[in-house]
Amino acid sequence: MRFTVEHPVGQPGCAPELYGPRGLAAFAMAAEEAGFGAVAFTEHPAPSAKWYRAGGHATLDPLAALAFCAGATGRIRLLTNLLVLPYYNPLALAKTVATVDLLAGGRLVLGAGGGYLRSEFAAVGAGFAERGELFDEALEVLRGVWSAEEFSFAGRRFTARGQVSTPGPVQRPCPPVWIGGNGRAARRRVARAGQGWAPLLIGEELAATIRTPPLATVAELAAAIGELAALTEAQGRDPAGIDVQVQSPHSDLSAREIPAGHHEHLEELAAAGVTWFVMRPPATSLEAALDALAGYRADVISRHDTEPLTEGRPR
Repeated sequence: MRFTVEHPVGQPGCAPELYGPRGLAAFAMAAEEAGFGAVAFTEHPAPSAKWYRAGGHATLDPLAALAFCAGATGRIRLLTNLLVLPYYNPLALAKTVATVDLLAGGRLVLGAGGGYLRSEFAAVGAGFAERGELFDEALEVLRGVWSAEEFSFAGRRFTARGQVSTPGPVQRPCPPVWIGGNGRAARRRVARAGQGWAPLLIGEELAATIRTPPLATVAELAAAIGELAALTEAQGRDPAGIDVQVQSPHSDLSAREIPAGHHEHLEELAAAGVTWFVMRPPATSLEAALDALAGYRADVISRHDTEPLTEGRPR
């Protein structure tokens, strides 16, 4: 198993020093030094005040933040967790994605989701009811525009007539796409065109809030991973090439100490077929976050990581 650390800017009361330039660079460098395989940022470009007051969270622009982290690091992967593809004109997004991947030397992983906040869709001018179609369209465009000398496409909200997007990304035909969502539709998309699946181990209440089916137990998750393998084989693809990244109630660390049952939980996830686990460090201060990263390396990564980071090689 490998490990992703999600930056804690979205946690309540996150210390501003953690998302200032000095703190953000220090966080990214410490994550790389601790052996995390990826550093991640989530996205909400224009959430409603109602959602925010009801328990929503702050965010940075994930691709901008990851571009900054790319300049401070040399090996760790850079993950959007998750980028809401229907919010974007896919040709404009292709330029940003290619730029970040190019400047990062081929380390970007495009974690992508369909979104769930109806008010945010309205605020950015995207169609909530057609988010599934917009998601699939964006994936098709991202791969197509870097594979053709001239790209033509009749989209739902745009028309491309012989466009070009150069320079393209380092990773061809496209940076790896890890698709979020607990439902069968997400697994079908992964089987057809993705390189990873990023579900959440959550119960019914939170699942209803973010408009995804619950996955409450590791046993349910294991069954879903088995279904994903079958769907992938049906597409003529090797399931062994699909990563599965999971965030669970064990992901949140309030301090350096590892909670009881954490090692056993990771072993259960690995047995179920999970290849990546998300950790979220405390947000009370930069010092507390960095201490948690170092502690997680000593107590967890050194024990469970199956692919140690080597000099000069992204993983």
